[in-house]
Amino acid sequence: MTDKPYVLDASALLAAFFNEPGADHVAERMSGALLSAANHAEVVAKLVDRGTPREQILEIMGQLDVEVVPVDQAQATTAGLLRDSTRSAGLSLGDRLCLALAISRDAVALTTDRVWADLELGATVEVAR
Repeated sequence: MTDKPYVLDASALLAAFFNEPGADHVAERMSGALLSAANHAEVVAKLVDRGTPREQILEIMGQLDVEVVPVDQAQATTAGLLRDSTRSAGLSLGDRLCLALAISRDAVALTTDRVWADLELGATVEVAR
């Protein structure tokens, strides 16, 4: 682990929720982590897709010990600029906003998406395994 804060990608949070590979790794880093509002929306949408009732989603998301960070202009610009260097790896807007938040806060982006480790992104990336 590191002294830097962690920024959770939606994939990391979902792995923890559904006990997927890397869940323990994520759980150890989740308390006090940062979560982009865009990734928050992605997680909520995935819970909806899995048929989780609205009230349960609100309860789950409300109990997280994470700081949900609004997307600001600087993060949006950084995410847009990351498009060129991440296009070949297929990173989504949410992925790039997670990275932009990590860059802006000098934090570690935590994901389960192994392709992030192979990219030069200007952010420290940790892949939960």
